[in-house]
Amino acid sequence: MFDLEPDEVEDNQPVEEERREEESPAPEPIKQEMDEIESGSLMGEHEVPEGQAAWYVVHCYSGYENKVRHNLEQRIETMGMKDKIFDVVIPTQEEIEVRDGKRRTVERHIFPGYVLVNLILSEESWYVVRNTPGVTGFVGMGTSPTPLRPEEVSQIIKRMEAEAPRVKVSFKVGERIRIIDGPFNDFRGTVAEIDMERTKVRVMVSFFGRETPVELDFLQVEKA
Repeated sequence: MFDLEPDEVEDNQPVEEERREEESPAPEPIKQEMDEIESGSLMGEHEVPEGQAAWYVVHCYSGYENKVRHNLEQRIETMGMKDKIFDVVIPTQEEIEVRDGKRRTVERHIFPGYVLVNLILSEESWYVVRNTPGVTGFVGMGTSPTPLRPEEVSQIIKRMEAEAPRVKVSFKVGERIRIIDGPFNDFRGTVAEIDMERTKVRVMVSFFGRETPVELDFLQVEKA
């Protein structure tokens, strides 16, 4: 029966910041997680009683998630499917990206190329979703879409509602960086430790031939 882009807003921070939505390749753990969902190893057996709504994963072209959501919401409205298709969600997560001495708040897609849809599965609802421009298919085993288990939905929502945004930096432990602010401006050193919670980095700087640890804010350094 069934077949299987950004606005910039200035932030009120003393340092120049940017807020934008950004597409990025899925990190390996996320890619692995979605591969497992597609293969069915994460979803497992989850029977949904007939006439009951569940969350399904829809695959679309990466970078077109927002357009797919807009198109699907329009189809739900015009085709009178509000009583069958209830919600369309793009899982996103705020991330603070520090690069070139600037801090940007970025809205990243947790699962690039995927959209979550809450619906009562029927031939009609399947048809409306599957034939939405940009949609390439439902995720599932065999010929039927496989619903997400309630605990999987809860885990995704928890990631979306995290209070503190993740911080992403362009340097790693062991890499050379240049200090661009403060009393050690223009000194170069090696990253010894990164404290993501405090947004601090410990750098080994050479003074008179001796390596000395210096603690700095992420905004005070850049990759050399």
